[in-house]
Amino acid sequence: MESWIPFITDVGFPIAVTFYLLHRIEGKLNLLIESIHALPENMRNQ
Repeated sequence: MESWIPFITDVGFPIAVTFYLLHRIEGKLNLLIESIHALPENMRNQ
């Protein structure tokens, strides 16, 4: 059991940070995709 603690601290923290950053970026990517899809319509209206 003692050998698991260093493994969790070495691997678990980077995994948690990665998931947190991916979650934050996902919302911004969705906005970017919506903007790209709306771009042709916006260009037609100008």
